[in-house]
Amino acid sequence: INPTSITIITLSIIMGTIMTMSSSNWLMAWIGLELNMLAILPIISKPKTTRASEATIKYFLTQAIASAMMLLSSTTNAWQTGSWDILELKNKFSTTIMTLSLMMKMGAAPIHFWLPEVLQGTTLQTALLITTWQKLAPISLM
Repeated sequence: INPTSITIITLSIIMGTIMTMSSSNWLMAWIGLELNMLAILPIISKPKTTRASEATIKYFLTQAIASAMMLLSSTTNAWQTGSWDILELKNKFSTTIMTLSLMMKMGAAPIHFWLPEVLQGTTLQTALLITTWQKLAPISLM
């Protein structure tokens, strides 16, 4: 990966985290989490091995499912309360689904099934990035 791409990817990861942590509604938080997810994919797939490709696909599919759950939860809550505000998560169903989706995005137990398999296919630096920085934004929403 050339230096310009590395700079863009790094800035995207930082911007996604900042966007999620500073957002006041669920849609902007979701956009920040998606920016984070899309920026990490080229880093995971950088080594041209089958394990890295498999890890990239597993990471993408798991994060996409968690994102869909997050959108379902926030949409249901907006439908019930009329508000996209993060502090207005009052519907019990929405709260449960949102908690599960954020736990899946973080790789928290008991929904951490994807994390060991993804980490096995990555380099040490990428594994450290996934296990530390990628958890900051979902933790801030919890």
